[in-house]
Amino acid sequence: MPIIYSFRRCPYAMRARMAIFYARQPCLLREVILRDKPPQMLEVSPKATVPVLVLDNGTIIDESFEIMHWALAKNDPDGWVTSDNITEQLIEESDGPFKRHLDIYKYATRYEGENPEFHRSQGQLFLHKLDTILSKTPYLAGSRITIADIAIFPFIRQFANTDRPWFDQLDMPHLQKWLINHLGSDLFQNVMKKYPQWKTGDEDTSFVV
Repeated sequence: MPIIYSFRRCPYAMRARMAIFYARQPCLLREVILRDKPPQMLEVSPKATVPVLVLDNGTIIDESFEIMHWALAKNDPDGWVTSDNITEQLIEESDGPFKRHLDIYKYATRYEGENPEFHRSQGQLFLHKLDTILSKTPYLAGSRITIADIAIFPFIRQFANTDRPWFDQLDMPHLQKWLINHLGSDLFQNVMKKYPQWKTGDEDTSFVV
């Protein structure tokens, strides 16, 4: 079966696991500790980032969005994949400028000379955009979940959890409800189960059976 190297709390790995689980694609999961990455993962992906998917034919996919599309190309019963410009733009903004602001806000000590409060305020602009969209429709691309919701949700979760009391007092009821709904979903609960760190010689864990 395909093997996915993952780290439970990584938002990139999170969205990849959500797509794989939703698409019911059986694979073996190897839980990685980022400060102690297994040599097998580094051999197949020198990027040394998660997630990494090793297919049974030897193909390596080490970009989370590509892993999502691989899974959804196999099985997409609810039609998550959309090709509208709004969806593409939102994901690009989330993965680009918003992710940079999130990183500096959350890991301020790694960015000497940067003001985390400035980057929090810049990230908040994207939150406002999402809240405005969600004031009109229950999901980011309309009346049903699409790849946009699943691709963006883990990063909103991470942003919110950086200072949850601050996030909860924001006047963004639609975004907050959307986040709570995703956090409580069966899909998210299933992909957030805890697994022990995988090391060479350990048996692999079946992620989707």
